Amino acid sequence: MKTTKIILSAGVLAIAGFFMIAADHIDAPAVQGGTSDITDFYAFQGENTDNLVFVANVQGLLSPGATGSAMFDENVMVEFNIDTTGDNVEDLVIQAIPRDGKMYFFGPTAPSQTGINSKVETMSNNESYVAITPYGSNAIVGSNNGMKFFAGPRDDPFFMDFAQYSAIIGGMASSFNNPGSDTFAGTNVMSIVVEVPKTMIGGSGTINTWVESKRKQ
Repeated sequence: MKTTKIILSAGVLAIAGFFMIAADHIDAPAVQGGTSDITDFYAFQGENTDNLVFVANVQGLLSPGATGSAMFDENVMVEFNIDTTGDNVEDLVIQAIPRDGKMYFFGPTAPSQTGINSKVETMSNNESYVAITPYGSNAIVGSNNGMKFFAGPRDDPFFMDFAQYSAIIGGMASSFNNPGSDTFAGTNVMSIVVEVPKTMIGGSGTINTWVESKRKQ
């Protein structure tokens, strides 16, 4: 699970340059390298400053040769959780579920169940889908009700000099190099992107947001 806290505001200047990230490319053996393994979670103000963008990347460290055959797991749902009341319980969710070459989105909507287990919110008034973009193709972007959607392979955007990090942790170095070496250069991820009008998630105030991958039981 990846978490972060962001502040919504009706004023552009209040959150200009806003960008939050949570990343973790090395996970427990049960999910490491698997189709449910979340590598990154990004939340930031959209190019349209009335919108927020949520990004979840899964299946990290894909080589170019392996990316063409990589697929979203139809038994795994990626769920963006949004807490608008500060109690660290999701008040809204956006669910992404792949099926037959498309990524289906439900929400934002109030969840019928909170916590580690979820129900697919098929009764949500906000239901959309977009064709999953094949590797090497131009991005296919869907839109509905003011929202935008993308799903497909992308170059891993996260920069990390893991060797230098290990040296710092081991006491053999005191700082990172500038610019350092990008451990993830040349590798890809499977990415899910949702752009949402702020008015659909409260419009202003502070929210907590996190993303989870949940396997069908």
